[in-house]
Amino acid sequence: MPEGTGRNSTPGQSGFATTHWSVVLAAGDISSPDHTRALSTLCRTYWYPLYVYLRRWGCDRERAEDYTQAFFAGLLERQSIGQADPKRGKFRSFLLASLKHFLADEWDRSQAQKRGGERKILPLDIEDGETRYSREPVDNLSPEKLFERYWALEVLRQAMARLKAEYAAADKIGFIRIMHRLSYVN
Repeated sequence: MPEGTGRNSTPGQSGFATTHWSVVLAAGDISSPDHTRALSTLCRTYWYPLYVYLRRWGCDRERAEDYTQAFFAGLLERQSIGQADPKRGKFRSFLLASLKHFLADEWDRSQAQKRGGERKILPLDIEDGETRYSREPVDNLSPEKLFERYWALEVLRQAMARLKAEYAAADKIGFIRIMHRLSYVN
């Protein structure tokens, strides 16, 4: 399938929607007119799956908050998203590998940087993240599996929100009522 279609499948098979490479490429290109919006989209999509990964990896709430913030800040400062390449695999694999490198670098440091420190603070709703995380069922999934799960759920949540907005714009009131009943996906 062509780049940016958002599908991860072979022709003739239905596949699960992946991050659109057009969004990733715009986020990685500071000269793109869509750069800021694309970065925002990627941060909104991936912060919670990364946060869940960190919590399952063994970080307490504060450390997971700090690492999530510091990881995104470093990613943005170094403009690392521009290094993602659709020929080398999925964006979420790139992001997870980048997080693992970040964690290895943090491990090497004698003392973790204090909250905020010299880094820019990104407007992530970490408080909501911890509330959501505390309600998660206990299971034995690996941090990698949880990351994949919450990435998939976020893609579904965003798709449902877009669909709801499209039907609201088209004044399809009955469908909106059905969507409201299905709001557990949100």
